[in-house]
Amino acid sequence: MKVLIIGGSGHVSGAVTGECLKQGFEVTILTRGQRPVPGGVKVLKADRRDAEAMRSLFNAATDFYDAVFDCICYEPEAMEIMLELFRQRTRQLLFVSTDFVFDPVRRSFPQPVDAPCLTNNAGGLQDYGFKKRACENLLAAEATGEFSWTVFRPCHIYGMFSQLGCFPDHRRDPELIGRLQRGEVLTLVDGGHFLQQPIEAGDLAKTMVSAVGRAKARREIFNMAGPDIVESWAYYQIIADTLGVKLKIRSTPLTEYIQLHPEHKPFLCHRIYNHEKLHAAGLAVPATPLTEGLRRHTLELMQYK
Repeated sequence: MKVLIIGGSGHVSGAVTGECLKQGFEVTILTRGQRPVPGGVKVLKADRRDAEAMRSLFNAATDFYDAVFDCICYEPEAMEIMLELFRQRTRQLLFVSTDFVFDPVRRSFPQPVDAPCLTNNAGGLQDYGFKKRACENLLAAEATGEFSWTVFRPCHIYGMFSQLGCFPDHRRDPELIGRLQRGEVLTLVDGGHFLQQPIEAGDLAKTMVSAVGRAKARREIFNMAGPDIVESWAYYQIIADTLGVKLKIRSTPLTEYIQLHPEHKPFLCHRIYNHEKLHAAGLAVPATPLTEGLRRHTLELMQYK
């Protein structure tokens, strides 16, 4: 199995690279060359945001890939380039989208893949989800044939080498461990009562790799979440317990916070999913318990402090 991974050394793309190598795939990664890369991979260097560099690199190449993983595409213009270059160079494009494509005020529990999605970017406040949805729409518009695609919509992803923190005011907070160790009070919206289902990066990678070549994953979208549903404050409690410190929380009212930070609205809702569609498609189902995975993530980060 010959695969190309766009990125290959980042938070999610690095996990995908590792999983592909475990499966014995022939792995090529496209990277800017700014991070160390694992052994056993072929390296192509280009900035994927540079359309001409991408065209020059792949128009000169004759390689065909059984699958291409794109874990970092965000701009629809970049997805247009991907389709231009790879609809004839791969059988399957696997794309990491986000659960922020969903309209945060029209959610249901558990959230189905066909729930209402964003139709505007709220004046730039919902750019991330809106643009990811535009990328999905470009894929959906592709004619059927040899080329196919699979979309994954993860909720909060944790694991090395990302920062800890899943909820305002401490999203991806590089100082979170230090704050907890110093006994600082964390400010969480409405006390952090919103339900979350964080997924470990390795679990996401296993599911994605299990979709390669699988007929029931062709032209399909999958919501991605871990096995445990917890209130957001409990996420921070696991980290505090790992550090052996007391968790101190200050609550800030939801309405007041949204007035000050309307751009954080997509975070301020329950984000609950089930795995029925993954089971039905025969894909690997995320199974790492949150307590186990988040404890490991915390300890690994402490080693790099």
